[in-house]
Amino acid sequence: MVPERPAGIRDGPPRGRGRRTRGPASPGAGESGCRRGAGRFADAVRALIVTNMYPSRARPWLGSFVADQVAALRRTGEAEVEVFAFDPGGARAYARAARSLRAHAGSRTYDIVHAHYGLSAWPALAARARRRVVTLHGTDLAHPRARPLTLAALGTCDLVAAVSRRLAETIPAWMGRDRVAILPCGVDLGRFAPIDRRRARELLGLPPDGPYLLFPSDPARSEKRHDRALAVAGDVPLLTLRGADRRSVPLLVNAANAVLVCSEREGFGLAVLEALACNVPVLATPVGIHPEALAGIEGTLCAPFSQSRWRAALEPHLALADPRVAGRSRAERWSSDAMAQLVLKAWRELLGR
Repeated sequence: MVPERPAGIRDGPPRGRGRRTRGPASPGAGESGCRRGAGRFADAVRALIVTNMYPSRARPWLGSFVADQVAALRRTGEAEVEVFAFDPGGARAYARAARSLRAHAGSRTYDIVHAHYGLSAWPALAARARRRVVTLHGTDLAHPRARPLTLAALGTCDLVAAVSRRLAETIPAWMGRDRVAILPCGVDLGRFAPIDRRRARELLGLPPDGPYLLFPSDPARSEKRHDRALAVAGDVPLLTLRGADRRSVPLLVNAANAVLVCSEREGFGLAVLEALACNVPVLATPVGIHPEALAGIEGTLCAPFSQSRWRAALEPHLALADPRVAGRSRAERWSSDAMAQLVLKAWRELLGR
């Protein structure tokens, strides 16, 4: 296939300088120069997003959910949002990002500097800010090397956000519950919508007939448990997101008879929402927001992994040419636009506006 997505933290030299973008959040945007995405209101919040999870030409799949939130924030017209993105890596990558950000930001003071991923809070200190926020995504608290460094960074922030309530519960009590918020990134309902299954397969170059299943991650990410998906799929072709860019993911979801989310852990659970937004059946383990998102939706399953039980739940979907569930209205609760409003509200409260 194509290059794999890393799991957790990778050591080694940095792979590139920081990417600074002020324009539309499209893959590869901002790799050279800066563009301004100005707010339409006089009191627009001037915010800087600092992250090592953001789409680039080399990694179009990386951090697409952060890019979606940036795009949603810009659509409000209530925030002027810049993005400083840097490539993931070891300690050298973070140090280099801090130097590059310091040179970029200079003497400017932002209203908000908001880091996505715990370790990104460290280089984010290179930019001046009235208030600082970090959003934790899961691996930053679960990875044995990332967790202590993430916890050490929390004291530098005025607000610590988690993408789900379950993840927030893993933040130590000493942080103070009044400084913890739930701020998911959300699902882009413009990109993820029902598409005729045969049409989706045609665009992907897949045969129009016969069942397909989707494992909505890179098999290299061990915590996502590709082995479980393979066991349930049996002789049914199993698609994956290895090497998929942002434009092809909605097609892959709609091309599948069902989506298999077999994860051991999830900070949030965006893949389930993306399937629901497309009205595609989804089976998921009870982690992240999965229990809340799937409760009461006929044709879905949220249960501990069991090969026999999951296969039995799949059978009706494999027998139909284009099985669907009534999931889109549930996904709307976590739309990227709705979640952007929560972020804006948190920013304004921090600033006393």
